[in-house]
Amino acid sequence: MRMVDLILRKREGGRLTSNEIDWMIQGYVKGQVPDYQISAMLMAIFFRGMDSQETVDLVRSMVNSGDVIDLKAIQGIKVDKHSTGGVGDKTSIVLGPMVAACGVPVAKMSGRGLGHTGGTLDKLESFRGLKVEMEMDRFVEIVNQVGLAICGQTANLVPADKKLYALRDVTGTIENLSLIAGSIMSKKIASGADAIVLDVKTGSGAFMKTEKDAFALAHKMVEIGELMGRKTVAVVSEMEQPLGNTIGNAIEIREAIETLQGRGPQDLLEVCMVLGAEMLVLGGKAADHADAQAQLRKGIDSGAALAKLKEMVVAQGGDGSQVDRPDTLPSARHEAILTAEEEGFVGALDAHGVGEAAALLGAGRETKESTIDLAAGIDLHLKIGQAVRNGSPLATLYANDPVRLQAGLEKLRSAYRIQAVAPTIKPIILGRVSL
Repeated sequence: MRMVDLILRKREGGRLTSNEIDWMIQGYVKGQVPDYQISAMLMAIFFRGMDSQETVDLVRSMVNSGDVIDLKAIQGIKVDKHSTGGVGDKTSIVLGPMVAACGVPVAKMSGRGLGHTGGTLDKLESFRGLKVEMEMDRFVEIVNQVGLAICGQTANLVPADKKLYALRDVTGTIENLSLIAGSIMSKKIASGADAIVLDVKTGSGAFMKTEKDAFALAHKMVEIGELMGRKTVAVVSEMEQPLGNTIGNAIEIREAIETLQGRGPQDLLEVCMVLGAEMLVLGGKAADHADAQAQLRKGIDSGAALAKLKEMVVAQGGDGSQVDRPDTLPSARHEAILTAEEEGFVGALDAHGVGEAAALLGAGRETKESTIDLAAGIDLHLKIGQAVRNGSPLATLYANDPVRLQAGLEKLRSAYRIQAVAPTIKPIILGRVSL
């Protein structure tokens, strides 16, 4: 088998067999196929695409390039949730406890953020002492004991994806549905869940900027999951503006706690209720979505969901008292209020711009080696559709560095657009995709 022959065939629109794809991927991971040939193949795939079988074969080979997590020791049907990312997206921290309180085990492996804020792991480290790196035996033990654990991915989970993504990033081959879906689903399959719920974001703060592209990605990922024996459902949700009212790390933990107390922002709660209902149905704990949502609401109203978050924090070595006293989470030395300079309505709130403002405050990392300021962040007071008076506070910004605070303030102002007429509000949930 010669790599050049496979490149030529794909360049001309031909298809690759399962054995050929596996030979190529495993050879690349082992250093037997060079970067320049894989780069040529990625470009051929970018223009010619892959059919459903090729995509599944690619995912299977990527999964088998490293560790495959065995969660059979965890009782019950394990349902994983994945979000394609967004600004203010703290759903895992709210959703995990909600679902676990209803009896569906949540064994979630997550990542760190590179961009406007930290990832789920960084946010959780706002709790004093909480550990996200642990041995797999301990991870399984916590899930069986508490019903919920969130940890970092093992170093050898889908190494093929790490190598391929790094190459795609510098060869202009990111935006191909099979390659995007393959990257996401290979990690979900390797993480050992029995069923998968996908939250596919669309809008200025999302990777998929248009609804058409988001639904196409959702269909592709659901297809991959089902063909690989995992019950898979996708929900497409709006990300034109940030989710919830906070962007940062500790500040998002505070909002997650408020949501579990039943007093969080409506858009965040709605997304978590919809995703949670899908998880309960797939987990066999609810007959339908109405039943599931009633259970989820009961978990919040009774305090069971918040208690589940505290249990997880304590089990992972964190200070559980901070769930009861979120004011003891990291806080910044400096703050500034962004005020409106005209009257009308918030017509747009560019999620990407808000994310960039949070990064300028220090809430994100520019490189893998950057240190995140857990206390930095933004609290939005007015969002799309709300009335604005001249001088109204639009948002409060927090930072430990006054220079960063000023830069973030200027960036956030450009993310707001005030208009004379109230805008049409789009629904937060745009659709559901399943086979």
